[in-house]
Amino acid sequence: MSRRRCLRTAALAAVLASVGLTVGCGLQQHAIVQHEDALAAAGFTVRLANTPARQAMLHRLPPNQFVRRVKGDTIHYVYADPLVCSCLYIGTQQAYDQYRSDRLQQQLVNEQQMAAQTYEDATWNWDAWGPWGPGYGPYGFVYGPVVGW
Repeated sequence: MSRRRCLRTAALAAVLASVGLTVGCGLQQHAIVQHEDALAAAGFTVRLANTPARQAMLHRLPPNQFVRRVKGDTIHYVYADPLVCSCLYIGTQQAYDQYRSDRLQQQLVNEQQMAAQTYEDATWNWDAWGPWGPGYGPYGFVYGPVVGW
């Protein structure tokens, strides 16, 4: 391969890597923003790191993770975002529980949407997989043939 072609290939690889990193970072930031929208909806409040002292403290926390702060009988959950908003999300136990409940509900909705896809293929032979319907199998609820029972 000629030197000129090698340089062009290297330049193209560098551009593609840069685009990949940009797209990857954009997708990551989008996911963080969605996550933080869910925090706000669950009752977390936002505190901006708008002073040098707050910025320094913000960067001491693990980014984009929950940490618990217990003071007496009070528990607060803190979520630090040093990159997207340069802020803290602070919530009570109730807000944290609501956040987790909302996320679980969204996960279930996503799984139901994936599972609800209908498979259409005229050449697929469903009968080859055995009987379909309740009442089959050793416990009366298995769909299709059960091997090894």
